[in-house]
This record gives sequence, C-alpha cells and structure tokens, in this order.
Amino acid sequence: MRITGISTHVVGTPWRNLTYVQVHTDEGITGVGETRMLGHTDALLGYLHEAEKNHIAGSDPFAVEDLVRRMKYGDYGRAGEIVMSGIACVEMACWDIKGKALGVPVWQLLGGKVTDRVKAYANGWYTVERTPEAFHKAATTVVERGYQALKLDPFGTGHFELDHAETLHSISLVEAVRDAIGPDAELLVEMHGRFSPSTAVRIAGELERFRPSWLEEPVPPENLKALAKVAEKTNLPIATGERIHDRIEFRELFESQAVDIIQPDVGHLGGILETRKLAATAETHYVLVAPHNVGGSVLTAASLQVAGCTPNFKILEHFNDFADAEIKKVVKGAPQVVDGYFELSHEPGLGVELDTDAAAEFPQQQARFDLWAEGWEKRDPKGGQQ
Repeated sequence: MRITGISTHVVGTPWRNLTYVQVHTDEGITGVGETRMLGHTDALLGYLHEAEKNHIAGSDPFAVEDLVRRMKYGDYGRAGEIVMSGIACVEMACWDIKGKALGVPVWQLLGGKVTDRVKAYANGWYTVERTPEAFHKAATTVVERGYQALKLDPFGTGHFELDHAETLHSISLVEAVRDAIGPDAELLVEMHGRFSPSTAVRIAGELERFRPSWLEEPVPPENLKALAKVAEKTNLPIATGERIHDRIEFRELFESQAVDIIQPDVGHLGGILETRKLAATAETHYVLVAPHNVGGSVLTAASLQVAGCTPNFKILEHFNDFADAEIKKVVKGAPQVVDGYFELSHEPGLGVELDTDAAAEFPQQQARFDLWAEGWEKRDPKGGQQ
C-alpha cells in the first residue's frame, strides 16, 4: 500500500479554524487527521502542500515511524508548531488507515486497552457575562448534561498582576461554579500562563478552599524555574504542556518535578504515537496525562485512542458540546460524552469519518482569539475582540 496524496479541508468558526487532512492510498483506504491552529492555518496548509511532494506521496502508511522521522528531520530546520501539527494530521491519518486495513481500533495496535471509558471535562461552556450569577447558571447546565468535571479561566484579562478588586471578582466566579456543581465534581482552574510566580502563588492560596483538581499553566510556559517556584509554594497539583510541541522538550519539565499532569496536544505534538511515547516517559516520573483538546471530533477520537491504552491517563478535555456544537456534524461517528465519560470505540481505525459535504458548510474564517482582550471568554471576535 502506498500514499497517493492528501486533501485538506478547513472548517471555520469566528474564533477557531479546524484543519482536517485526508490521506489517500492506492488501495482505496482513506485516513483522516485533524488539528486546530490559532492564526497559522494558512501556514499549516502551505507546509502540508510542500510536505506532500517532499515526504508524503509514495510513502507506506504502515511505516509511521519512518514517515514521521522524515517529515520532522528531512527538511533540516528545527520543527516547530506548524511542522509538528502537520506531521500530527498525517500521522493520525496513517494510523486510521492501518486500523481500517487490519480491522481493529488504533488502541489495539498500541498495546491494547487498559480501560473501557475515559472521563471527560467540559470547556467552552462559560461564553456568558462575567458575573457569578451567569457562571453559576452556565455551570449548572454542564452538570445537568452529565459532566462530572469542568474547567474555567475566571481571571479576565489578567497579565502578570491581578489587583485586589479583580482578584475578589475572579474568586467569586470560582465560588459560584463550585456551588453550582457541588462538592464531588472536578473543578479545574485555567490560568493560561497569565501570571508572575508571586501572583500565581497568591491566587492559588485563595483557590485552595474550592479544591480544584489542578492549576493549569500558572505562569508563562517559557521559564521552568518560574513554574517550579509556584509548584514549591502551593499544595495544588500543577498542569501544563499544551504549548510544547516536541516530546523531547518535556525532558526538562520532568526533571524540574514542577508538574503533576502534562497536557500535550495530540494535534500539535506529532500525533498519536508521539503522544503515547511521551505518556510512557511521564509514567516513569509518576506524572498523569490529560491532553489539551480544543479541536473537533477527529482530534477527540485520536486522543481517545491514546487514552485507551495509557495507564496514567487522567481525563480528556471536550469543547464541542458547548462551543460551536454544530460543527460536530462534519464528522460521522463523532465521540459523545454520556454520564461524564467517553466510551472507548471498537470501530476500526479512529472510528470516525469526515463528511466533506458537511465540512463545506463551514468555510475557513479569519478566526481570532485573543486571551488578553476584554470579552475573550465569549469567543466572539466581533463582540469582544477587535
């Protein structure tokens, strides 16, 4: 079997574009992969166009390791977010092809399952007014849909510092959410790399009484010593890693012992096997895995293949029940959350198919998402971001 070429499809919303890549073969089997780029979709498409000629066409889709190695190192320049995301889309699609050809789900090819279901947490649900009342109502809707975990960033446009009044307001949002979801549901607090270490530590102290399951990206991701400073001064688990695009770069993070949960994005890290390798390394450091997952249903399906065969997998993020829920129709067999969990698919490959006709209903947009603009949480560039 050989790859004959690829085709790309961009599904657009005002705040995010989702890029789907179909990999076609000479035996009529087509696989699909997906990623979500912020502001770099055209660059990704340009890279894939060149990579198709230089590396992909004519390759054996079963030889995943070889194809990834050539795409990552064959152009000599150091691979960054765009290259690793392009690799991820193609790599996922190759696993999809392999699973379909052999009649088994991808997790079966990666060692077999260790679980039948995977806990989900909701994100994208708080596109409301930034008041305790509105957050309480929105969080209630989440648990009414069966979710037993949710995440929020309550900190407005905070950057490095957060003054006293804004701190009180942000904490009031967390308090409202905890009240809405009850004492047993998991509450995950996102900081989006906003703060200096001292500010992050101060806020962590304020949050401890709400028992969040983790504090995510409390400081900008570039300085691991700053992250370690926060980890040393809080009892809350620390989660980070969505903006690391090469598993090798996690080495220093593990060595720092400043993280309890890593959050690689399967769509940015080079795909399914790269993430599984990273998870195995994390296991040797007693670190859990909870992938960043803000794409659509193909990326969710790929992340679930990793989850199914990974002993130290904690939980999977899910946007598409709340933010842009209508885009789920572009994928047939899209994973669904039932009573707070995904059931592990037993369908061959990734267990999903791209509906290109439905995808065409959502053309690429000039997507915009600025976490430091007023109203960013509404994910409405026209209404809150300029």
